[in-house]
Amino acid sequence: MEQKHFYDFLIKVQSIARIGLTFSTDEYAIDNYEQLLKLSTAFLNDFQNVDLSPNGYFVKAIYPTPNISVRTVIFDEEGRVLLVQEKNDHGYSLPGGWCDLDQSASETAVKECYEEAGADVEIVRLVGIINRSPFKSPVSTREYAIVFEGRLKGNLGTHSYETSDVNFFALDKLPPFSPKVSEHENLRIIYAAKNNETIYD
Repeated sequence: MEQKHFYDFLIKVQSIARIGLTFSTDEYAIDNYEQLLKLSTAFLNDFQNVDLSPNGYFVKAIYPTPNISVRTVIFDEEGRVLLVQEKNDHGYSLPGGWCDLDQSASETAVKECYEEAGADVEIVRLVGIINRSPFKSPVSTREYAIVFEGRLKGNLGTHSYETSDVNFFALDKLPPFSPKVSEHENLRIIYAAKNNETIYD
């Protein structure tokens, strides 16, 4: 395995372990995640010949910056937009999520579309980069969202456990949005993509 691939592999294992420790409630799973974290940290320490205990990838002990997420706007031939229904709050949103350490923003966007909507997409353009924080509660994570427009390459497949419905909706008949992303923000993104505009801030 090439050095870069080995390094990327270790960072991915670290990321999976950190996410598992954050969200898992199963004691057996937590123990496994802790072991994965210790093993991958030991390998990274040896690989880079540095102490990664205060590593800036996972502990914000570095200059504080916003987290990065992606969202993708996908229209069908009738001009309807693809939305996914969140299982936890039953509202709808554009496919997207946090960026992964081992993937570029566009790669993450493609992955999120496939996982959340069963949509195999090609990214066709950058719609914009927006500061999501003003639209969220004061205690939310500071966040920049990178917005893409995607083109569906085939029929929709099976979506993941995170979503309960996936559908195309006419722009004048949009369903209730998830509170995770405000209606104002969703409409801004959708119409920017529809009108071939670029948005920022």
